[in-house]
Amino acid sequence: MASDEGFLTDGQRKKLELATQNAEILSSSPKSPPLIADLNVKSPTGGKGPVAGNAFRHVRRSHSGKYVRVKKDGAGGKGTWGKLLDTDGEFHIDKNDPNYDSGEEPYALIGSTILDPLDDYKKAVVSIIEEYFSTGDVEVAASDLRELGSSEYHSYFVKRLVSMAMDKHDKEKEMASVLLSGLYAEVVMPDQIRDGFIRLLESVDDLAVDILDAVNVLALFLARAIVDDIIPPAFLARARKTLPESSKGFQVIVTAEKSYLSAPHHAELVERKWGGCTHISVEETKKKISELLKEYIESGDAYEACRCIRDLGVSFFHHEVVKRALVLAMEIQTAEPLILKLLKEAAEEGLISSSQMMKGFSRVAESLDDLALDIPSAKTLFESIIPKAISSGWLDDSFTKPPEDGEVKFEDEKLRKYKKDVTAIIQEYFLSDDIPELIRSLGDLGAPEYNPVFLKKLVILAMDRKNREKEMASVLLAALHMEIFSTEDFVSGFTMLLESAEDTALDILDASNELALFLARAVIDDVLAPLNLEEISSKIPPKSAGTETIRSACSFISARHSGERLLRCWGGGTGWAVEDAKDKIFKLLEEYETGGVISEACQCIRDLGMPFFNHEVVKKALVMAMEKKNDGMLDLMQECFAEGIITTNQMTKGFARIRDGLDDLSLDIPNAREKYNFYAEQALRNGWLLQGFDASVSP
Repeated sequence: MASDEGFLTDGQRKKLELATQNAEILSSSPKSPPLIADLNVKSPTGGKGPVAGNAFRHVRRSHSGKYVRVKKDGAGGKGTWGKLLDTDGEFHIDKNDPNYDSGEEPYALIGSTILDPLDDYKKAVVSIIEEYFSTGDVEVAASDLRELGSSEYHSYFVKRLVSMAMDKHDKEKEMASVLLSGLYAEVVMPDQIRDGFIRLLESVDDLAVDILDAVNVLALFLARAIVDDIIPPAFLARARKTLPESSKGFQVIVTAEKSYLSAPHHAELVERKWGGCTHISVEETKKKISELLKEYIESGDAYEACRCIRDLGVSFFHHEVVKRALVLAMEIQTAEPLILKLLKEAAEEGLISSSQMMKGFSRVAESLDDLALDIPSAKTLFESIIPKAISSGWLDDSFTKPPEDGEVKFEDEKLRKYKKDVTAIIQEYFLSDDIPELIRSLGDLGAPEYNPVFLKKLVILAMDRKNREKEMASVLLAALHMEIFSTEDFVSGFTMLLESAEDTALDILDASNELALFLARAVIDDVLAPLNLEEISSKIPPKSAGTETIRSACSFISARHSGERLLRCWGGGTGWAVEDAKDKIFKLLEEYETGGVISEACQCIRDLGMPFFNHEVVKKALVMAMEKKNDGMLDLMQECFAEGIITTNQMTKGFARIRDGLDDLSLDIPNAREKYNFYAEQALRNGWLLQGFDASVSP
């Protein structure tokens, strides 16, 4: 009979099957909670029962199915499952396992670029700005900026807008200023505009690398922002404290204060600097003014008329509103009460300033003779309006009424004829570029007392033309200075120009800047001395557009490399700097010394195209004659004098420069004084030098 010893009962068999299933689950998921099966099985050894104190929970099945004793803490022995919670390095996930779960794979960090929202913003605003420069639509630009969001970055928009405009034409500069005014407080907050300009001031050193006049352009942007009331004037003082005095940002603030914001009518000058915010011509503006005045007479709505005047955006041109309103009142006498009402309200609201009001009345007074051709009673009607305006308080009582009959001092006939003649001479010069012919023509007129009048006429005609004519005018001034004009003539002529600067600006929008360039160029060309600018300044009203122009000229002169820049300010008739011209003179004299062909040397001097600089030819020729003991240079001087290439004035100036520099020449040429006296005596015998010139020096 078979013994039951060593066999399992039915109950034990069920428990064993359950334990086996739990073990399989445990093998596929080491993170599963442990299940403890306390199986009461017989000892596998010889059918003996379990030993006391050696419970089955201390026995585990190995991978081979054998039972082994576990280690302390249930770690098991060789081939066992180890601790139930042990998931250290020996654990591996097998993707081929039927129970493989991808969620049990360890997490892997994937590197990716972190996007900076500021970079995205900067890229986006560039397209907005470029689109605006193409269309000029402020509303679209404002809408695009709102849709872009990131309003906290708008200071970068201000910086980007201005820096992009600085490298473009005046049209884009004006558009940039208009856009800033349009966005102010609506889209871009005041503090963001201030922060944007701070960033610009801090980066102007970098901007100057690509934009040569970055300091001046940014100073004008800053001045325009103050004039447009989007930056307070106190901003300049606060910004000055944060910038090093040696920085270009500091120079920008100084330039904005001294060159653009110190004159009494600086707002008008700044607003017109880039052509005006309306982008319409003077004639179009005049037409709009006439239309709104006619509509006002029909409707009688002064409030609407004032709004239309304000919308024109040409506060510097309000004198034209006054003038046309007064003329309309004289043409339609029934409309006079309405016109006076409009001008009074415009003055009381501060829409038309007192200076613009005075200027408008003055322009009517000056044109009364012409007006009388169409309005016979113009003078009487105008004289009746003046006391009404003064008594109502909107016209300053310092305004004097036009002179009575017989009091007007007309220009004498000689001056009238002179102006007409020199206008023809100047226009002919612009066509021929023939300086000697112009000088002969002026000599034929025989009116040296009117030389300042010629200078004024020349500059005004040149200002209304292209850069070529402006350059020709500057070259001509330098030539005239050596030939027939005195320094006093130039001082008087420029004084006359600056006294009429405001009237000139009515027809030439950038008159102030161009006059400043003519003044600065005259100093660089030795036509005027820097002290002459102070003399001119003392002769004009201290608070006027002329004073502002002189300040700008001084700013141009004091700038780094001002000589080269101002010589090329109009594009350059020759395009040479002074050093280039001296180098060419030296080379042609060396070639003459080597070849000895006088005719060729004379032609080269003509080809220089700088007759006002021929004194340098004389100076270098004399120095070379002294150094190399080559008296053949005097033969060249004689031929140039005989052909009229080098004039008496140029000869005299050349000898004067040698005489004044003899102390330095004697260091290199021991007998320089003896040589000079010999050459000077020969020059006097040949008639090269002006009478009265003291050529002799002590040996």
